[in-house]
Amino acid sequence: MGTRLGIICGAGDFPFHVRDEAKKQDNICVIAAIKGFANPSLEENADVFSWFGLDDIFGLVSFFREQDIHAALFAGKIDPRVIYAKENLEPKAIAMMEKGKDKSPTALLNTAIGFLESQGISIIDPTPFLASAFCDSGLLTESKPSEGIMADIKFGWTVARQIADLDIGQTVIVKEKAIVAVEGMEGTDETIERGGLLAGKGTTVVKVSRTHQDPRVDLPAVGLNTVQSLIDAKSAALCVEANRVAFFQREEAIALAKSNNIVILAK
Repeated sequence: MGTRLGIICGAGDFPFHVRDEAKKQDNICVIAAIKGFANPSLEENADVFSWFGLDDIFGLVSFFREQDIHAALFAGKIDPRVIYAKENLEPKAIAMMEKGKDKSPTALLNTAIGFLESQGISIIDPTPFLASAFCDSGLLTESKPSEGIMADIKFGWTVARQIADLDIGQTVIVKEKAIVAVEGMEGTDETIERGGLLAGKGTTVVKVSRTHQDPRVDLPAVGLNTVQSLIDAKSAALCVEANRVAFFQREEAIALAKSNNIVILAK
């Protein structure tokens, strides 16, 4: 019998990828799905499944203890803007948030990790379950990037790394060597769409990891929805950091990008 693994699931494709790969590796998947974010379909291939409110970390601990879970991981997105809806959060959860050094998503997750580990639940790196989601350096679509796109990637790369290391965001939108939009709490897809509104068609999107990325806390990722945002914004290109930014639903996403003359590459 395999290892019992807890998976705390938010939104997106990440939880499905981890669940399925963990099952292939003979793990017993005990899923704690966050209400309002996780997809109900995650239950289909789970060994044990239960729903939890975002602020019910104490209930989650009890659940994991009942299921003999000593190691767990985070998978999927939680919109950090929920911290501004405190009227919907339990006082205990608010008190825990106040213990963090600030209210950035990274600080809040580190606070949650610290609490879970104090309760005997180790939070582990999810990357062993994501090998197939990372891209080697190179062109992922058939259309070669223009000189202008390559210049915008070079220009945006350093800025993207700087904002990532400052824990602001991990994505910048560039056009003609100008930073059009910087990712904040809204996330990558909304940033892409905002860049399109500000600068019109032809923007280039650059997404990187932090210099010292803790994948337990926040693993940068793109996917099919990201490409749809590129289409909506009339963007020209997407560049992601090779082997450090996960790319979910890659085949479908690249096919969609090709059909819309969008360049995708890993650098």
